Amino acid sequence: MHCIRSAVKPLLLTFCFGLSGLMLPSALIAQAHFNPKGFEPSATTRALQAQQRATLPFEDERDFEESRRGFLAAPASRQILGPGGNVVWDMSRYDFLLGDTEFDSIHPSLQRQATLNMNFGLYEVVPDFIYQVRGFDLANMTLVKGETGWILFDVLLTSQTAAAALALANEQLGTRPVKAIVYSHSHVDHFGGVLGVVSEADVLAGTVQVIAPVGFMQEAVSENVYAGNAMSRRSGLQYGRVIPQSPFGQVDSAIGKALAAGTTGLIAPSLTITGDFEEHVVDGIRIVFQNTPGTEAPAEMNAWFPDSKVFWAAENITATIHNIYTLRGALVRDALQWSKQINEALYRFGQDAEVMVSSHNWPRWGNARIREVMRAQRDAYANLNNQVLFLANQGVTINEIHNEYKVPMSLQQQWSVRQYHGSEMHNSRAVINRYLGYWDGNPATLAPVSPDESAPLYVEMMGGAAPILARARELHAAGEYRLAMEILNKLVYAEPGNAEAKDLLAAVFEQLGYQYESASMRNVFLGAAQELRNGAPPVGPPRGTSPSLARAMTTSQWWDATAIRVDSSIADGMAFTINFITPDTGQRFIIEMSGGTLTNIEGYEAETADATITLDRSELDRVIMGQTTLAELLQSGAGSVQGNAGVLQKLASVLVDFDPGFEIMPGTR
Repeated sequence: MHCIRSAVKPLLLTFCFGLSGLMLPSALIAQAHFNPKGFEPSATTRALQAQQRATLPFEDERDFEESRRGFLAAPASRQILGPGGNVVWDMSRYDFLLGDTEFDSIHPSLQRQATLNMNFGLYEVVPDFIYQVRGFDLANMTLVKGETGWILFDVLLTSQTAAAALALANEQLGTRPVKAIVYSHSHVDHFGGVLGVVSEADVLAGTVQVIAPVGFMQEAVSENVYAGNAMSRRSGLQYGRVIPQSPFGQVDSAIGKALAAGTTGLIAPSLTITGDFEEHVVDGIRIVFQNTPGTEAPAEMNAWFPDSKVFWAAENITATIHNIYTLRGALVRDALQWSKQINEALYRFGQDAEVMVSSHNWPRWGNARIREVMRAQRDAYANLNNQVLFLANQGVTINEIHNEYKVPMSLQQQWSVRQYHGSEMHNSRAVINRYLGYWDGNPATLAPVSPDESAPLYVEMMGGAAPILARARELHAAGEYRLAMEILNKLVYAEPGNAEAKDLLAAVFEQLGYQYESASMRNVFLGAAQELRNGAPPVGPPRGTSPSLARAMTTSQWWDATAIRVDSSIADGMAFTINFITPDTGQRFIIEMSGGTLTNIEGYEAETADATITLDRSELDRVIMGQTTLAELLQSGAGSVQGNAGVLQKLASVLVDFDPGFEIMPGTR
C-alpha cells in the first residue's frame, strides 16, 4: 500500500537492479540546504542568460495554459511513501521553482520547462473519458474510462507511485476496477509500476488485459542488461542523482522531474500489437494502435481513439526534442524513422485530432495546435538527420559536427522543439555515429592512445602544471569555459591528484552546466563538478531484480549477461562444453567456453559435453535475482549435474563482479 505524508526528512535512497536486470538511477538524494558558496553564476553566464531571456518567445504562454487545463485535485501531501515508510517521491524538493525568481544558474528556457513540469495531481483531459495523473513520477499515468472500468496507459516506474496515482483517481472520480493496461513502450518508467495497480493472477485469469507493441518483452529486458553496470553509473550523471535539487543543482529531467525510488515489476502482455496498424475494442472503447518501431524506443506504439478524435502520442511527441543518443548509454536511435512515424501519424490521425495526449508533460487541444506541434517535431528530427548528413557529406566529422550543426531559427522559436532532453550537441554526433561510426577519417584518431597515456605528454609539452593552471584561470575569467576545459582536462588526466586542477575544472564544468538548456547536459556537468570536488558518491552493491523482471529475462539472455563477465585474459586456453536443460520450459542449450569466450545456443544438445546440467527455469530465477549462485543451487539439490561438475568451478574462476561505482573522471575515487 502507498501512503503520503508532509514531513520532509533528508535521506539517501539508492535504487538499482543487479547486473541481470534493469539499472536505474536513484530518484532521491540526501541533502541539507544546498548553498554552493563561491560557485555563483559568473558575469559571462549571467550575460548569456539575459540574452536568452531577450531572444526567446517568452510571450507565448500557451504551454502554461495547457498544463493547467483540467486540474481537478492534488493529494494532501507532496510526498509519497513506500510500505516501510521510505520516501519514494517528494515533489516539494522542487518548490523553489514555484516563485517568481529568475535564476541565473539555470538556462531561462530550462527553468521555464522545469516550472511547467511542476504539474502535480489529477487532470481531466476529455470530460468523463480521459484523465491523467501528473507529477507522481517521471512519466504520466493516463486513465481512460471504459464501459466497466479503467484502461491505464502507462503505469509509471514504481509500484508505490502507480498505486498512489490510481488511488487519487479513484478517490476523486469514483472507484473503478482496472480492466486493461497499455504499455506504450519498453522503457521501465512506463511499465515498472504495474504491480501497484493489478496482480499477475488477474492477468493470467483474463480479468485484466495487458497490451504492448511487438518486441516489447525482448526490448524491456535487453536494453539495460548487457551494459547495465556502466549504464547505471552513467545514468546517475544524466538524471542528476549525485547533485541536490536546487537552483544550483538538479532542477528537471525535461520530460518530468526525476525518477521515483521504489520497487518495479513487469507482467507479460496478454495481447501484442504486431501489425503497423491494428484496431481493437478494449472495454468497449475503439482504439487503433500504430506500431512505431525504431523511434524513441525499439518497441513503441501510438494510439488513436476514432470516436473521440484523441491521439495518444506515447513518448514519440513530448514537449521537448528527445535523445537520439541518450547520455546514460543506449543504442543510437533513428532520427529519420522517428520523423517519418510522426509524419504518418500527422496525416493519418492529426488531420482530425482534437486532443493529443502524451506519456510525459501535458496534452494539447485543438486541431490547429496539434498539427503545429506534430509538424514542428517532425521537422526537428528530420532536419537533424538531413542537415547533419548534409554537413557530413561535405567532410564535417563526428568531432566537429556539434560545433557546426545549427537548429533552424524557425524551429528555435517554437517551445515544443527546444533541446531540454536531447541537445543538438550530442544528438548531431549520434546521427553521424549511426551512419558513419565513431571514426572521423583521420588515421591519428583511428587507434588513439588512451587519455591517461596522452595527457602527460601534452602537459610536458605545455611546460607543466603551473602554466596550464595560469592560462586556465585566464580563460575561466574571460568566460572561455570550453577552452579552459580542454587544457584542464589534460592536466587532470596527467595528474589525478592535482587538487587545484580538479577544483578549477569543476568550476569550469559548473558554469557550463548553468548555461546548458538540456537538463541531461546540465546534470552531467554539475554532477562531474561535484565528483571532482568531493569524489564519486558511494554506490551500494547491485541487488537482485524483482521476480517478475527475472522471469522476463530469457535463459539465453542470462547466459549472454554471464558471458560479459568473463575475463578473457584468464579464460583464454580454457575449453569446455555444457548441456543446460530446463525441463519445466522444455528448453535445451549448449554452453561452450572456447577462445576465451563463453557462448550459448538454444535448441541443441552436445553428444560429448563435459557436463549436463538439468535445472528448472523457475529455480534459475533465483540465480538471476542474485539470491544464490548456480553452484549453490545445484549443491542444494534443486537441480542435477551429470559428468564433470568441475567445469562450474572453472567458469566461476573467470567471472568478474563489476564495481557499480567505477571512476569516470580521473582522481574521483
